Amino acid sequence: MKAVPTMYAIDFGTSNSLLAAASPERVFAPIALDPRANDPTVLRSILFFPDSTRCFYGSDAITEYVEHGMHGRLIRSIKKHLPSRSFIGTFIEQRPMNLEDLVGAFLGEMRRRADRFFGASVERVLLGRPARFSRSLDDDRFGEQRLERAARIAGFKEVHFCPEPVAAARDFRDQLDRERLVLVGDFGGGTSDYTVVRMRPEGYDPSDVLAVGGVSVAGDALDGAIMRRKVAGHFGADVTYRVPLGSNVLTMPKHLVEKLCSPADVSLLQERHVMSFLRDVQRWSLGDDDRRRMDQLFTLVEDTLGFHVFESIERAKRELSGAEHAEVVFEYPTIDVREAITRVEFERVTAAQTESILAALDETLGAARVTPSDIDLVCCTGGTAMVPHIARALRARFGAAKMRALTTFHSVVHGLAERAQAL
Repeated sequence: MKAVPTMYAIDFGTSNSLLAAASPERVFAPIALDPRANDPTVLRSILFFPDSTRCFYGSDAITEYVEHGMHGRLIRSIKKHLPSRSFIGTFIEQRPMNLEDLVGAFLGEMRRRADRFFGASVERVLLGRPARFSRSLDDDRFGEQRLERAARIAGFKEVHFCPEPVAAARDFRDQLDRERLVLVGDFGGGTSDYTVVRMRPEGYDPSDVLAVGGVSVAGDALDGAIMRRKVAGHFGADVTYRVPLGSNVLTMPKHLVEKLCSPADVSLLQERHVMSFLRDVQRWSLGDDDRRRMDQLFTLVEDTLGFHVFESIERAKRELSGAEHAEVVFEYPTIDVREAITRVEFERVTAAQTESILAALDETLGAARVTPSDIDLVCCTGGTAMVPHIARALRARFGAAKMRALTTFHSVVHGLAERAQAL
């Protein structure tokens, strides 16, 4: 008789998601959620609605988006909105969908694929969650409550949570030869999370966790900083305009520039009242160059090109991990963006985000009442851990000899599966 799990372990990420499983007898490895992906165990956290009745996920979402001429609604980085009380939901054509519906649709698809794989119907789940959805404790609880509602929409009747860096720490336990004081850093797309934990080869107890902390700043925020400083000007971020009968020269409102510079928010520029305002800005703009850049913004929004622009930015960011120079290149009819960026410039434009990431680290150490010299090992997971200036800052605090790299995408889900078996 084929062994089947009784609980799923889901690492629902801002950029990527994975699913493993457990029964009382065993742990099941991460399954192939997306056969078309380079790593089939990784399902990109992307949804595409060609209309209000159909949705595609992961690699299929990107393929269908292109095949539909980039018409429809492509949604990414939805996890970022969980603690945001101002983000209730959106419309897919005329169909209202709140945030829990969107996340629930994605988790439901993960559950269906896993049920098919195992030939089972599993209604229990252990979900990873950031160490902090938000600096506000109320908003942090609000984010977890929304994620729980989404899991129930997905068909799970029993929902548990485990902080993602705690899960990553469990995955590392087998590598210990004696008791160590460990800092686990999980640097993803939406959050940078930390756990200070005392780890022993013989086992783990919740009291071993000395502190958990983090900040909702990570890879997406670094991409957004590049967008803001190098690319957004091509799409009207610096436009100047004067309202009829007014005397003041105005600039693009900051909250709209922030949406343009956020992978999670750029699609919100499609909202009707926003587009109406932007068309007024174009009419009131003070020069031909501004009007041309606004035309490019309308093309970006109407043809839902934000995903591709940020993919171009992320490619350049990855190149800078191994090179001193890169170029953000994005070509489309009526749009030609070519912006060179150096590693030094990248470090400069992301200084504020880097400072927030490192400040959260220092706060977590303080909460644990330890100093960097007290830490025996530093275990890093997530793609943002490989950004050179962040890796360099960690080495400067702790020393290169203490640094350990965990499997970039699988550490959290492996640890969640172990925890699920215990449950």
